Amino acid sequence: MKHLLTCIASLFLLSPLTAQEEPADYVNPFIGTTNFGTCNPGAICPNGMMSVVPFNVMGSSDNTYDKDARWWSTPYEYTNSFFTGFAHVNLSGVGCPELGSLLLMPTTGKLDVDYHNYGSKYEKENATPGYYTISLTKYDVLAEATATPRTGLTRFTFPKGESHILLNLGEGLTNESGAYMRRVNDREVEGMKVLGTFCYNPQAVFPIYFVMRISQAPKATGYWKKQRPMQGVEAEWDPDQGKYKLYTKYNKDIAGDDIGAWFTFDTEEGEQIEVAMGVSFVSIENARENLEKEQHGQHFDAIHNEARTRWNEDLGRIKVEGGTQDQKTVFYTALYHALIHPNLLQDVNGEYPQMEGDKILTTKGNRYTVFSLWDTYRNLHQLMTLVYPERQMDMVCTMIDMYKEHGWLPKWELYGRETLTMEGDPAIPVLVDTWMKGLRDFDIELAYEAMRKGADTPGKDNLLRPDNDDYMKLGYVPLREQFDNSVSHALEYYIADYSLATLAEALGKKDDAKLFYARSMGYKHYYCKEFGTFRPILPDGTFYSPFDPKQGANFEPNPGFHEGCAWNYTFYVPHDVMGLAKLMGGKKKFIDKLQMVFDKGLYDPANEPDIAYPYLFSYFKGEERRTQLLVKELLAKYFTTKPDGLPGNEDTGTMSAWAIFSMMGFYPDCPGVPEYTLTTPTFDKITIKLDPKYYGRDKLVIERINEPGDSGWGFIDYIRMGDEKCGYRINHNDLVKAGTLTFKVKPDVPAK
Repeated sequence: MKHLLTCIASLFLLSPLTAQEEPADYVNPFIGTTNFGTCNPGAICPNGMMSVVPFNVMGSSDNTYDKDARWWSTPYEYTNSFFTGFAHVNLSGVGCPELGSLLLMPTTGKLDVDYHNYGSKYEKENATPGYYTISLTKYDVLAEATATPRTGLTRFTFPKGESHILLNLGEGLTNESGAYMRRVNDREVEGMKVLGTFCYNPQAVFPIYFVMRISQAPKATGYWKKQRPMQGVEAEWDPDQGKYKLYTKYNKDIAGDDIGAWFTFDTEEGEQIEVAMGVSFVSIENARENLEKEQHGQHFDAIHNEARTRWNEDLGRIKVEGGTQDQKTVFYTALYHALIHPNLLQDVNGEYPQMEGDKILTTKGNRYTVFSLWDTYRNLHQLMTLVYPERQMDMVCTMIDMYKEHGWLPKWELYGRETLTMEGDPAIPVLVDTWMKGLRDFDIELAYEAMRKGADTPGKDNLLRPDNDDYMKLGYVPLREQFDNSVSHALEYYIADYSLATLAEALGKKDDAKLFYARSMGYKHYYCKEFGTFRPILPDGTFYSPFDPKQGANFEPNPGFHEGCAWNYTFYVPHDVMGLAKLMGGKKKFIDKLQMVFDKGLYDPANEPDIAYPYLFSYFKGEERRTQLLVKELLAKYFTTKPDGLPGNEDTGTMSAWAIFSMMGFYPDCPGVPEYTLTTPTFDKITIKLDPKYYGRDKLVIERINEPGDSGWGFIDYIRMGDEKCGYRINHNDLVKAGTLTFKVKPDVPAK
C-alpha cells in the first residue's frame, strides 16, 4: 500500500488507450521524484506561481522525524512516506534547497503542534497534472491538493471526532527565520514568511505574503510560538516536558522564527474542509486579491477541473501518434516538466517586485521568475520559442526589463534576486536565438546594449563575468585558485560571444561581429595535445599539473572544471565543431575520441555541457547513424516511466527538453544558432501547433515512414523538408516555412 500509484500506473501502461484519452492522462508526475531527479508530484498549473507539494523530507527511512534531513533540495522524495504537510510555492528539479514553506497539515485527536510528532505515514498516493492526493494512515484523513496560477486549494476529508488544521511557518527546506501572522477572523489568517539563500547565498532573500482561508469556522483557534513566552494563544516550547505549551488567551498578531496557527473542528465521518491559500511576492493585499479573483469562491472540483483544462491545452500543442504507451508517457511527462519553470511573478493586478530593488512595479504582460539560465539556455527556451512563442516573448521581455531595473541581464534569477549560481553569460544565447528565429517583439538595440555590457565591462565591475579582465586580455581565463572553474567559465563566454557575434553581423555591426567572433575562438588555448582534452592554464601561461582528465567525473572538486571532468567539457564548442575537429587532428580522430567518451562511460547524460555530444557525429558525412543509435540508446536507458526515470536533476526542464526534442527527431545543439541536427523520430507522426502570428502557419508535421520489418530501431534512409530532400542539419526558419519534415526509415544494423 506504500504507493497505490505503482499499481494504478502498471494497469494504465498495460491497457489500450481509448479515443477519449487526453494529453494529461499520459503524464506520470512521479517520474523523476527520487532525490536524483528532484522533481515533485505536487499540484501546479503551467508556469504557475503556486505549487502545492507534499512535504515528506523531514522523515528518515524509518519514517520518523530526522533533524538532519535538511540537505534535500526538494520538499518530496518518492521513497519517503512521512508527511508533515503541504508546502506552498516550490521549486522542481533543482540542485539547491529553497522555498518549501507555508506548511499545511491536517491531524485528528489531541492537538499537538510539534512537527516532531504530528507527521504521518501515508498510502493511496496518486497524482495527475494539477492534482495530488494521499491518505494519512495515522489520522484516517484523505488529503487532496489542486492549484490555480497564483493560489492553492486543499481538501481534507476527516473521520468523526476532533480534527485540526495546522499552518506551520517555522519549518521549510532551509528553515529561514522570520515570519508574521495576523488573525483576520475565525476562518482567515494573513501574513508573511522570509525566504531565500538559494545555493547558500545569504543576500538573495525575499518575502512571500499569504492569505489563508478555511471553508468553515472552527470551534477553536490559536497560535503557537517556539521561542519565548508572550501574551496570546500560543505554544511555548517546554524543554522539561520536551513539547510545546498551549495557551488559551487570544491575541490577533504573532511574529517570530518558529510560529504557526491551529484550527480545531468537531467533524462528522467523511466531513470535508477546504483550505484556500493565496500568495504574492508584493503584499498581503495582493495575495488576497489573487485568491479572490482566481478562485471566485469555487470549490475543489471546479478548481481541479480548471487546472486540468490548462494542462490539456498546453500539452495538446504537441500531438504524437505511434510509439509505445511508455514512450508517450515519457514524452508527455517531459513536456509537463518543461512547463513548470520559469514561473509567473506578477499578481493579477500586474504588480511585481523590482529586480534587486525595493520598488513595486507593474507589468502589462507576464513577468516571469526562476531563470535557471545556465541550464535552460541550451534547449528549454528553444522549445518555448517553437511551441509557446508568446510565452517565450514574455520571458525575453522579462530579461530585458531586469536589465533596465538592475543594470544586468539575469544569470540565475529567483523571485527578483540574482543568486549568481553557476557561470557564464547565459542570457545572451537565449536573446539571440529568439531574435534569429523571428520572434522580434522586443527592443533589440536595448537588448544588444545589455549583452554588450556583460561582454565588455571589466571584471571588477562585472556581475556576470567576474574574470573578464583575463578573458579579454589573454583570450582565456587562467586558473588563479585551485577550484575556480576557470575553463568552465571561459567555455561559457565563448558560446555567448559567438552568439553576440552572430547578432552583431545580422544588425550590421561589422566591427563588433569580428571582435566577438575572434573572442569565441579562444577555446583553442585550452587544448592540450598530450591528453587530447581541454586543460586548465596557469597564470604564467603553462598548463596545470598534475592533470587527470577524468578527475571530477563523480562531481568531486576539480581544478578548472565545474561539476564534471575534462571529458564532459572538451567537445563543448558547439559553435565551431569543425574547428575543434581540425584541432584534434581531423575527422577520424575527432570521431574516434568522441565515440570513446561513450564507450568508456565518460559521457554524463545529467551534465549540461555534454548533453549535446550525441548530435556532434552528424556534423560529419557518413557518421550520422552514430547519432541515431546513441540517441535511441540514451532515451531508452535514462528516460523511463519509473521514479528514477531521469538521468539527474531535472534542472528546471532542461533534461526533459533534451528528451522532447530527441523524441521528435531534431535538436538545437548550438545555443544561439537557429539550426537543428536531425535524428530518428520516436513516433510515427508528430503535429506541433504553431502560432501563425510568428510563423505564418498553424502547424508543423513530422512523419516517420517505416519500411517493413523496422522494430523502431531503424536508421534514416533519407529526409524531406517540404518537397525537397535535406541533410542532417536544417535551419529553423526553413523548417517552419516548409511545414513538414518526413523521415524515411529502414531497418539496419550500424557498423561501428
